[in-house]
Amino acid sequence: MKDLIILTGPTAVGKTALSINLAKAVNGEIISADSMQVYKHMDIGTAKVTKEEMDGVKHYLIDAIEPTEDFHVVRFKEMVEEAMAEIYRKGKIPIICGGTGFYIQAILYDIQFAEQEIDYTYRHELEDFAEEKGNEALHDKLKKIDPESAEAIPAANRKRVVRALEYFHQTGEKFSVHNAREKERKSPYNFAYFVLNDDRKLLYNRIDKRVDIMMSTGLVDEVKALLEMGCKPGMTSMDGIGYKEMLTYLSGESSLEDAVGLIKKNSRNYAKRQLTWFRREDEVVWLDKTILKSDEDILDSILKTLKEKGIIKSV
Repeated sequence: MKDLIILTGPTAVGKTALSINLAKAVNGEIISADSMQVYKHMDIGTAKVTKEEMDGVKHYLIDAIEPTEDFHVVRFKEMVEEAMAEIYRKGKIPIICGGTGFYIQAILYDIQFAEQEIDYTYRHELEDFAEEKGNEALHDKLKKIDPESAEAIPAANRKRVVRALEYFHQTGEKFSVHNAREKERKSPYNFAYFVLNDDRKLLYNRIDKRVDIMMSTGLVDEVKALLEMGCKPGMTSMDGIGYKEMLTYLSGESSLEDAVGLIKKNSRNYAKRQLTWFRREDEVVWLDKTILKSDEDILDSILKTLKEKGIIKSV
């Protein structure tokens, strides 16, 4: 079995710096499991890792596609598997780092996604319904046919709600049943799965501060530039937190102050959902920053676990 390290946690918890220190310590390279940092030209609103921060450690799936392109778990899985093959060829260890739990799960358990032909008529019906009645009404449709999926997928994530409804429409099987079956698969990797966490109040304060920094470093101008490039509301890239709220400001639907407040609120809610997801995962090693007080303590704890799992030879 090939070795694999996963480092995740809620937004703004400090994954980036830790992953780079870890990569240096274990001769690893980093694959981003962030569904937004994959886009070019979207640096500020994604808090994208910079070349300076990378400090010579190779990163994959950063600045990989144009913001007008669609990005979904099937494409993510293909790109990650290519990156992992390259890293293994070099004799290094892949470190998947990011906060998109569903994407991580797809790699870890080699989840297979049935490739049905898309019924665009039905998809457009669902999207039109959501535009007219709202995301909550669309979510209610999912609750009626698949309450388990409705519990796992927030109403705000329209694309995944649509996907779950489409799956049921095309197969007659609940999307939650498909996902549960796939999750029973055994991982083909010798893996260590770390979740970095911190005191909730400290985490929320960091999220708010990060949003303030985004605003002061030009998030409004970044979104304006994306619109000039041809990005439009409803595109996958423009559905990201920070971007969709700025679109409401730039279209005159909200004030700047309200848009910024909503980015902070939505980011905090996202962090909460991320933690809920990770708590449901199996074989997770929690790294609690309220107990492990320094970066050195956290790294030492990771290295100890990696040695126990046979992923590295010595600490």
